[in-house]
Amino acid sequence: MFYTDKRFLYLILAVFIITGLMGMTQDTLLNLVLTLPAVLIAITFHEFAHAFAASKLGDDTPGMQGRLNLNPLSHIDPVGFVLLLFAGFGWGKPVQINPRNFDRKYSMEAGEAIVAFAGPLMNFVLAIIFTLIYVAIYKFAPTFISTYTRKYNLDISWKYSLGKCRTWGI
Repeated sequence: MFYTDKRFLYLILAVFIITGLMGMTQDTLLNLVLTLPAVLIAITFHEFAHAFAASKLGDDTPGMQGRLNLNPLSHIDPVGFVLLLFAGFGWGKPVQINPRNFDRKYSMEAGEAIVAFAGPLMNFVLAIIFTLIYVAIYKFAPTFISTYTRKYNLDISWKYSLGKCRTWGI
């Protein structure tokens, strides 16, 4: 393994932020601000699902590391978060597990597969929940949706959403 000075990584991160902000229009900046809650929710719940699955299988490592909560600060990697916003790719703080601590109800390989699948499954469940919320708002308050999207010139696109999901590891 090689060692990289953290100051070098922060310099690269600063370049991404500055170039990202310089090329933004007002609409792009507004879309970025409106995207922040979704990104925080997705990363937090995704990593929590990994920790919860490992905990239910008997591994106490996520609990000892304080990862069994929905606090975004426990699950957000600062570099990965900023890169996700400005460069279009990023990551959350990985949940560490120890498969040897799993109950022997399942094999270690099956337990690792369950933990690995828990994060993407949570993203899928969140997508369904927020789609149902969006459909309910659209059905019961259609003027709100049309006014909101027209006022801020937002492009609600499934292709964009699926692209973000692929970025998050689905």
